Amino acid sequence: LKLSVGKETIYGSRIQDVRVLAQEGASTTGQGSSGEGSLRDHDMIADYIEYLLPRFKSLSGLKVVVDAGNGTGGLTGPALMRALGADVTELFCEPDGTFPNHHPDPVVEKNLVQLIAKVKETGAHAGIGYDGDADRIGVVDEDGSVIWGDRLMIIFARDILRDNKGATVIGEVKCSQSLYDEIDKSGGKPIMWKTGHSLIKSKMKETGALLAGEMSGHIFFADRFFGFDDAIYASLRLLEIIKDSGEPYSAAKLLEGVPESVSTPEIRRDCPDDVKFTVAGKMKGAFTGYPVIDIDGIRINFPDGWGLVRASNTQPALVLRFEAKDQASLEKIQDKVEAELKKVLDEG
Repeated sequence: LKLSVGKETIYGSRIQDVRVLAQEGASTTGQGSSGEGSLRDHDMIADYIEYLLPRFKSLSGLKVVVDAGNGTGGLTGPALMRALGADVTELFCEPDGTFPNHHPDPVVEKNLVQLIAKVKETGAHAGIGYDGDADRIGVVDEDGSVIWGDRLMIIFARDILRDNKGATVIGEVKCSQSLYDEIDKSGGKPIMWKTGHSLIKSKMKETGALLAGEMSGHIFFADRFFGFDDAIYASLRLLEIIKDSGEPYSAAKLLEGVPESVSTPEIRRDCPDDVKFTVAGKMKGAFTGYPVIDIDGIRINFPDGWGLVRASNTQPALVLRFEAKDQASLEKIQDKVEAELKKVLDEG
């Protein structure tokens, strides 16, 4: 659940203010008890489709597989794609809150197994996965390879910056260095920011960024859209880019020229809430000879890669991620950072 006031997402202490109002509203004397509200039913699906259809070019000639994970995305995504001329194969597009086929998280590889298989079986140009409420997107290319969130952002950034030189594009601290390099090479202004839906949205509003995104699959478009994360919209933008790239249609070719690297997935280490936020500061002293980014935890830049240690916003845990130019460098960086982390945790 995300809360907003007008167009602004609220977080932190402001969410606690809402909690207090709600608790008071349950009484007969609190401030919340004087409020009046109303409830109105309205079918938004037809309005949503009617709004988006004229804002996209024809997708005729494209083949796509959509896995909605039995979430809400199945109600609109396939219909919009078909209305735009795409050949759509559906997987699990009937909403079912028990999620009988797989958990609706499209950035976890085991949840993409059926999507990958169906893309290969049908010869589709891309496969699209949605999470339960369709604000996060997962993508596989025509070969069944996963296009992770930071590489998906490269595709969108290149497209947007073609006509908007100098525009700001925001990524989070877990994103590949390639994202920031490609934004810069494409004529944009890259900003690395804190992980978190509300934090990214707030920074986007502050900077006037046209695009922002996270590894989790939240992609925020202020270019031709309203600046929030809508996986249906993001999937249409991706298919439009594939179509515009010309035949032979391919999602993979949209990443041509991006240097290959190796990286770890997110690694979680249990750490008490009262300790996790102090770890980065303690580790910083061990890496004084390296460039360090400390906007959200500590991201240490090495000559051939980087390592990240940050506190999870939602769990009593630390989140680690590593990237390097090759496997040997990755292991070296990871070993060095994890050794220092162990020292800090052992010292308490």
